Amino acid sequence: MIPRRPDWRLVALWAAALGLSLVARTWTLMSDAERARFPMSWAEALTLEATSHAVVFALLPAIYWAHRRWPLMAGWRNLAVHALGSVVFCVAHVVAMVALRLALYPLIVGRAYQYGGLVDQLLYEYGKDVVTYAILSAGTIAFAQFLVRREEDKPPEPPPPPPAEPLERFAVRKKGKEILLDAGDIAWIEAAGNYAVLHVGGQTYEVRSSLTKLEGELDPRRFVRVHKSYMVNIARVREVEPWMSGDWRIRMDDGAEVSLSRRYRDRFEAVAPVKA
Repeated sequence: MIPRRPDWRLVALWAAALGLSLVARTWTLMSDAERARFPMSWAEALTLEATSHAVVFALLPAIYWAHRRWPLMAGWRNLAVHALGSVVFCVAHVVAMVALRLALYPLIVGRAYQYGGLVDQLLYEYGKDVVTYAILSAGTIAFAQFLVRREEDKPPEPPPPPPAEPLERFAVRKKGKEILLDAGDIAWIEAAGNYAVLHVGGQTYEVRSSLTKLEGELDPRRFVRVHKSYMVNIARVREVEPWMSGDWRIRMDDGAEVSLSRRYRDRFEAVAPVKA
């Protein structure tokens, strides 16, 4: 499962890769123009490529979110979602890119930007953008899995002692209101920096607490740690199936899929035995 927020190292990797691509594409564009006997200034070539790369970088969080919401390996339906996502990515890329060029060309190049119509531009760009979407998707998934594997190599934290009186209700603030949540209504809990995200009936609520602290406050017969970043309500688990590298995948009753790490499997099986 892809973490809730992108790791800064992934953002740095995206920036470095796009920076190298910008330099390479600008040089290639100028070389191609010179060979075609239509020399192009470095300012124009850089403007053309920088506007494209800047929009791609701005769209990367949306790609990250899409893979978190619809994991690519979770079935054909999600594959279809990402096929449609590549079209949305292309439309957003082209519209924003053309808008930037229309605004910047007179300032940098000294003349108006000429383009062959939005539809023609979309058809031309989609052949490239679908490849870009696939490369960015593969890189995002691979890097997220790399981070997960690095965390999995660390021994899990020992479970805290059971509380004398398990926490049964949460007071959370959302949209300026205090909301009381019953612990039994929580399907699963996710770590997010200094906060824990409670998933309740398709809604999310943040509380300022670590997952380890919550693990020590909730009823261990109902809530079990299944991953460094996740804890589930056993009563809300619908399916458990083998996944990759000895891990398992838990499907919750709200449709969410949560990783069951091999390092936390003993804790899960202590309350809900799984047969391979």
